[in-house]
This record gives sequence, structure tokens and C-alpha cells, in this order.
Amino acid sequence: MPAAVTPTPARAIRTNRRRMTMHRVIMAITIITMTIITTTITITTTSIATTTILTIIPMLMTTNKPPPIEDRSGISENEAAALYRLMTWLSPAFPVGAFAYSSGIEWAVEAGDIVDAASLRDWLSAMLADGGGFCDGVFLAQAHRAASSGDAAAFCDVAELAAAFVPSRERHLETSAQGRAFIEIARAAWNCDDLEQMIAQCQGTLVYPVAVGLVSAAHKIPLASTLHAFLHALTSNWISAGSRLIPLGQTDSQRVLASLEPVVAATAGRARDASLDDLGSATFRADLASLRHETQYTRLFRS
Repeated sequence: MPAAVTPTPARAIRTNRRRMTMHRVIMAITIITMTIITTTITITTTSIATTTILTIIPMLMTTNKPPPIEDRSGISENEAAALYRLMTWLSPAFPVGAFAYSSGIEWAVEAGDIVDAASLRDWLSAMLADGGGFCDGVFLAQAHRAASSGDAAAFCDVAELAAAFVPSRERHLETSAQGRAFIEIARAAWNCDDLEQMIAQCQGTLVYPVAVGLVSAAHKIPLASTLHAFLHALTSNWISAGSRLIPLGQTDSQRVLASLEPVVAATAGRARDASLDDLGSATFRADLASLRHETQYTRLFRS
């Protein structure tokens, strides 16, 4: 057998150099390949992002485009004026003195008929649907229609019947005093020719629902909106009286008002469609309360 070849130092050095050179070449190729791949990914990502931005910008411009100037309010000028006036006239802050009256609720609390939020809710539901609330709504609707058509004779007939329809002296004081105050303030701050003409032709007592019907008709405010706002204000005042008399907290008072929302809406609809022949009530206990209130030993309210 031939003898093994022993590498010389010079040959070993050359072999190591070749290996190092090959290693460097492989590393260079790897680095170049990774750079190309990274650059490609970056370019691709940038292209996608650029395309996305260019696509989204017009969409955002379309989505956020402000509405035309004439549509920004959402309601017409006449609707805005009607809403503003109704909110003002039927606000608790409008000075007709409604806070001084309880419509007999004070006696009902003393007698034990109303003791909590639930009993107050039941009492007011009956007053709205089958008592003074419905009757006042009918008188308001009839007064509004007569005033809108300029029929002074019909309007005076409605006003006279409404003044005679209340069941007690204190309730008459309540509705006539509020009606008078409502007319006086409306004439002082919100006067118009139609209002003055109708008042001049009807010199009798204008109770509260008739006064609201007249003023709203004179200012061309729709009947349906006026009826709903009036009954809401009436209910809110009753709840305010109950909250002071029982007493109730603010949250319970608002729960009662919320629970009566469908009753107010239904009563407004019935009153709008009713005629004077449909007038009538069946809340005898509430009528007795208004009669007996004046004999209470101590009182916070005028009715």
C-alpha cells in the first residue's frame, strides 16, 4: 500500500484560504438575497399603503362632507319657531302660577288616597284619561279650530262652556287665573293681530286650555303638537304637587312621568278627534277632592 500523504504547512494554509473565501462568498450571496427580499417587501407594502390611502381619502371626504346649509337645523324655520314658543309657554318657568295649584291632590294625600309613587301614578292616569285632562284637551282642540278658522261665535261658545264645566269653585279659580295670566303674558311678549282680534270679540272668561288653544292658533302652531305639550305640562305640574305633598324624590317623580307617557299620548289623540258631545268625566273622587280641599285645616296649595 502506498504511504499516507502528510500535508505540508503551505498546502494547509492554501486549503484554509480557499475555505474562508468560499464562506465569504456564501455570506455575501446570503446578504444580497436578504436585501433584495426586504426591499421587495418594503416596496410592496408601501405600494399597498399608498393605494389604500388614495382609496380611503375620497371616501372620507364623501362621508364627512357637511350637509347643505339649509338642512343643518333639521327643521324648517316655522317648525323651529313653533317648537320654541311651545317650550316657552308650557314650561314650568312661564309665569301663570301653576305651581300654586294641586287640582285636589293635596286633599287626596291627606285622605290617604295617594301615599306613594304607584298610587300617584294611578290617580293621575285616571285624571288624564277620564277626568279633567281629557276635558281640557277637548276644549283646547275646539278653541284652536274655531280661532284658526276665524269663527269668533264658535270660539266664544267654547270659552263659555269651558268656564262653566269645572266642578268646583277652587278648580274654577285655578283654570281661570292661569288662563288670564297666560293671555296677558302672551299679549305682552308674543302679541299678534289674530290674537287681538279674537280677544276683542270674546269678552268672557278664558280658562287655561281655551287660552292655550287661542294663542297657539293665532301663532299658527299645529293642534297636535299643542295638545301633546299642554297635557305634558299639566301632568308635570300635578307630579310636582304630588312630589312635595307625599313627598317623592326626583327619581320617583320622573318614573311617574315616564310611565304616563302613553296615557298622555292616547289622551291627546282622543281629545283631538272628539267633539263637544264627547265631553264628560268619571273621576268622582277627584271631583270630591277639589270640593273638599277648601275645608282643609292647613293647605299648601290653592286648589
